[in-house]
Amino acid sequence: MHLGFLGVGNMGQPMAGRLLDGGHTLTVHDVSESNMAPLLARQARRVDSPRAMADAAEIVVVSLPTLKAFRQVVFGDDGLLQGTKMRILVNTSTVGVPFVQEIAAALGKIGCTLVDCPISGGPAGAAAGTMSVMVSGDKAAIEQVRPLLAIWGSTITVAGDKPGAAQLLKLTNNILFAVSLVATAEAFVMGAKGGLDPAIMLQAINGGTGANGATRSVLPRSVLPRTFAFGATLDILMKDVDLAIEQGEELGVPMWVCQAARLVYKHAVMAGRGNDDLSRMVEIVEQQAGFTMPAVPLPAPG
Repeated sequence: MHLGFLGVGNMGQPMAGRLLDGGHTLTVHDVSESNMAPLLARQARRVDSPRAMADAAEIVVVSLPTLKAFRQVVFGDDGLLQGTKMRILVNTSTVGVPFVQEIAAALGKIGCTLVDCPISGGPAGAAAGTMSVMVSGDKAAIEQVRPLLAIWGSTITVAGDKPGAAQLLKLTNNILFAVSLVATAEAFVMGAKGGLDPAIMLQAINGGTGANGATRSVLPRSVLPRTFAFGATLDILMKDVDLAIEQGEELGVPMWVCQAARLVYKHAVMAGRGNDDLSRMVEIVEQQAGFTMPAVPLPAPG
């Protein structure tokens, strides 16, 4: 297929790269030249606006970090809605249920279908093609793009055909991750300050009931070796926490623990650390504890 890909940053770039690996051709657009450069070097084409993207490809994939950016590329003066060729818009961003419903309604007026498929797995999962892909929308459109989704993820879960169902599923995932990251940061700093070896802690926890997404990916990949390079920022996670709590409260669900985690993220963002890699949450806890965990080298490949 010839595909459009709008937004080729930390997540979009490896996802677009995998589509090229799969034999598809791409037209790309991003506000950053450096983000596009690796894909252009692989013969991807470029356009200078979302409207031009929607004039160039029937299927357009969007991967953007904020609702503001997404709203602009869809509804802006030179936005996707102004294009003439796009028939399916594949959204991989976490933007919440109401916004997806708004987009789906607007696209329907121009004969275009939204396939909503937020993804989980981080940049490493995007590069490896091992992400969890959560999808909802028109069944025929989902089947049309399923071969693309399979390139990105080993797990494809259809949440339903209602606009926003995949967003709701993604928010349940992200709020669990956000809470576990804060709790894991506090627990590891506590254990290490008490004299435990972080590597031994990780081995025991991942073999027991305390295992979670942070202990399985963020800690071994980015925290213990002190690289702090997981690939997503605290601002992005803060956005997902806000969306999840808003959704829970709208449904009348108490979000007590989630609100407590939000306060921790809000403190970090208000302290000017929103652009920091989310793995630096451990560093923030360390600063308050007056203790720094020792670096643990990554295991040798193989």
